[in-house]
Amino acid sequence: MIEQLFGSKTRVNLLYLLFGNPTKLYFVREMSRAINVQLNAVRREIANLEKIGLIHQVKKKPVSKADAYDFVDGDSNARAKFYALNTGSLLYPELKSLLQTAQVLKEREMIEDLKQKAGNIKLMILSGVFMQGAQSPTDILIVGQVKPQVLSKSVKNFEKRFGKSVRYTVMSEKEFEERKEIGDKFLYSILECNHLVVVDNY
Repeated sequence: MIEQLFGSKTRVNLLYLLFGNPTKLYFVREMSRAINVQLNAVRREIANLEKIGLIHQVKKKPVSKADAYDFVDGDSNARAKFYALNTGSLLYPELKSLLQTAQVLKEREMIEDLKQKAGNIKLMILSGVFMQGAQSPTDILIVGQVKPQVLSKSVKNFEKRFGKSVRYTVMSEKEFEERKEIGDKFLYSILECNHLVVVDNY
């Protein structure tokens, strides 16, 4: 849906990456790897976004040569070219709202996909990256019997789309009940932080 609006899947993936990490500095190859798109395509979209003032270039000395490959004029001793989201842009608040809405829709799509294909899910809790970065030891907690390959594929698709790393934890009903009974620190740290129960078949 949102690809049709922006006219470029690469542009959309870049925006998700940048808006998901608004204070981070990226070099071009890093963005290319993160969204799994060829370098030249990423460079073109960076130029487009820079032209409208949505991102800006930052030059700084990398900590090491391994940290950056996009050096000014090909000189590895010069300051490297990094790019960052321009949060002062007039477009920033509107695009942020639009991308957040699109992410919510994609989250719902992923949840429905898991409910239908991943197996017998008794409980599913979202936290961490799904709750504005809540301090949780995992982002998805699933209780039940699931198909690992289906779960892994769905999560990887989401990660690729939004440029976010998603941690997930699977427990059997027996393990979940045992952890609850002993007051397990890992489990209660999830339940006590900001979270959302999206499946509850207990």
